[in-house]
Amino acid sequence: MVLRQRKKVEGIERVVQELDAFPKVPEDYVEQTASGASVAVVTALLVAVLLWFEAQYFLNPGYSMKFVPDGDYESKLTINVDITVAMPCDLIGADIMDSTSQNTFGFGRLKEEKTWFELDHIQRKHFDAVKTFNEYLREEYHNVAELMWKSGQNKFYGELPQRRKDPDDPPDSCRIYGSLSLNKVAGNFHVTAGKSLPLMRGHAHLAAMMGERDYNFSHRIDKFSFGNPQGGIVQPLEGDEKIANKNLMNYQYFISVVPTDVQTSAGFTYNTFQYSVKDQVRPIDHETGSHGVPGIYFKYDMSALKVIVNQDREPLVQFLVRLCAAVGGLVACSKMVCLLLKSLVEMYCCKVEKDRTKREPPVKTADLLLPQEGAAAVPQSSNGQQT
Repeated sequence: MVLRQRKKVEGIERVVQELDAFPKVPEDYVEQTASGASVAVVTALLVAVLLWFEAQYFLNPGYSMKFVPDGDYESKLTINVDITVAMPCDLIGADIMDSTSQNTFGFGRLKEEKTWFELDHIQRKHFDAVKTFNEYLREEYHNVAELMWKSGQNKFYGELPQRRKDPDDPPDSCRIYGSLSLNKVAGNFHVTAGKSLPLMRGHAHLAAMMGERDYNFSHRIDKFSFGNPQGGIVQPLEGDEKIANKNLMNYQYFISVVPTDVQTSAGFTYNTFQYSVKDQVRPIDHETGSHGVPGIYFKYDMSALKVIVNQDREPLVQFLVRLCAAVGGLVACSKMVCLLLKSLVEMYCCKVEKDRTKREPPVKTADLLLPQEGAAAVPQSSNGQQT
């Protein structure tokens, strides 16, 4: 009984081992050649390289951007500011006025800190590096944009380092910094002479006791951005510095703010803002017709379109189908190349054989009947018969 069960199990194992769903070509029909082996090795290497690059493309997809209408009118616009003006804090004031004529104190308050406009060696070196870096980004943004999005870095440089030693002179400048929550409408953020006085439909700056020599709107911008910081966003105004050659100067920055939604492959969406800027500098000279109020003005406007940034990654099933099709096409092409090489080799061999046959002289029949040199002659009789 045990022997019968053992034979049955061995029979099942033999059937399973011999089971093959794919028909095999008999080995007698397969011709193994050196050219076929070379093509097979090259094909295997190309398949490995193809799999590697396709996997890298799938795991590290690029970014695509599209424009859609911005229908979010109720959310707030956050502005982040860090500016140093070469005037004492008692003589200047920073305020915002938007198209809704809302009270300027309803957006929040910026902090003021007495400081020195001249930077020490370490601070100047850091600020010049930031200035050079941002100038390069503004010129080459489209070439390095994808690298910046993939890096995920909010800023590629740190904050301005602390001053190692305070100068002996009293502070001559004012640092204005902080964040404000604004309406998503056009507005004007400005730094002018005198402190602001809130009014019913706006505000006024009181600078009646200031002379022309008190004005100096040379300024340095360490931070100027909208929304929450997000990797891949270029802040054009950061690292900008303007030195006034006259006391009464008017600096205007015309800013276009674009809402931006960053969608990650994990399903998260980050809301931030990008902006582009143009600037204009002119002296205030009433005698020549250049009127206005000296100061620093950031006039911003909201774009009606929103940019959606997402990773351009195809579905997994589509990636696998495309990968199989690419590998199959490569293998099929390798077979065609192998057949072509085999045909070329056969043609070359046939040509060589024909040329060799043509060069060799034909063998005559009489030459075959002559006795070889050194062979003994066969005696014959008088009637020609061999004896």
